[in-house]
Amino acid sequence: MVGIDFHYNFPLKAHNTFGIAAQAAQLVVVQNIESLLTILRANQMPIRILGGGSNILLTGDLPGLTIKNEIGGIEIILENENDVLVKIGGGVGWHDLVLWAVDQGYGGIENLSLIPGTVGAAPIQNIGAYGVELKDVFHSLDAIDLRSAEPLHFTTEQCKFGYRDSIFKRELKGQAIIVHVFLKLHKKPVLNTDYGDIQRVLAANGITKPTIRDVSNAVIHIRQSKLPNPQEIGNAGSFFKNPELDAIEIQRFISRFPLAPHYLQTDGREKVPAGWLIEQAGWKGQRFGDAGCHAKQALVLVNYGSAKGGEILDLAHKIQSSVKAKFDIDITPEVNIW
Repeated sequence: MVGIDFHYNFPLKAHNTFGIAAQAAQLVVVQNIESLLTILRANQMPIRILGGGSNILLTGDLPGLTIKNEIGGIEIILENENDVLVKIGGGVGWHDLVLWAVDQGYGGIENLSLIPGTVGAAPIQNIGAYGVELKDVFHSLDAIDLRSAEPLHFTTEQCKFGYRDSIFKRELKGQAIIVHVFLKLHKKPVLNTDYGDIQRVLAANGITKPTIRDVSNAVIHIRQSKLPNPQEIGNAGSFFKNPELDAIEIQRFISRFPLAPHYLQTDGREKVPAGWLIEQAGWKGQRFGDAGCHAKQALVLVNYGSAKGGEILDLAHKIQSSVKAKFDIDITPEVNIW
């Protein structure tokens, strides 16, 4: 296609944060919707969408066509006294967006600082951290159907957001590419500092009246102290979701493990930290060749150098089986297995 460069047998090691050595049979980078539509209308192969590669585990080479979403742009499209509606390209780095919002004084996503990946991937996962989820500031998104090349639009309700979940991980998995996301950010934000160690970090720095920048910096500090840098040790952050138990399940659980941490959710269920379960099952710091469970955070599986995706997946399966046997609780991957 004129003006569109296809790459064949393209190495992906530098394009997934696990650092897995794999290849894409064909890869094309798209930076605008016009090029994307041209590609989709001519394509006859299976398609994968690659963003920042921060939430995938490659277990082999990718057949068909891989489209790398690099659609950019951050634009304020509506504004009033209290809020701004921002349109962001799906290929924009998520943390780049957070830093932009902090610089502008717009609140709502400062607790989501330093989450890797792209804006286009954020709704798929309904990313969240430190008491905030994407859905809390989400307005809508534009996508393109990968089969028909027709435009799609989704409201918050239509996205069916759940805990690290959305319609794009279920009914529409692999069927659309998110090209723009619209977020409602706040000029007069109400800060959320009650979750995790944010208050402790603020207090340690003598901050009693924090700004959104203070909260962002605190979150960055916490994440850097707890999670390995993918540029140093291959990983995709939290590998498993925290399981949520209903009233009967949680009573059964705490009767057997009364010291276990658990946190009440708005729907009445209780969340149990998967990292605690994995650590109690004896996996923290365990290493098998170059595949391992991180020494400081049991929720993070890592590639110490040349591990294959299948080796990390095998470790994940063993951890799941061990947690199930000890606690009778199923833990499921947060990471997408390719």
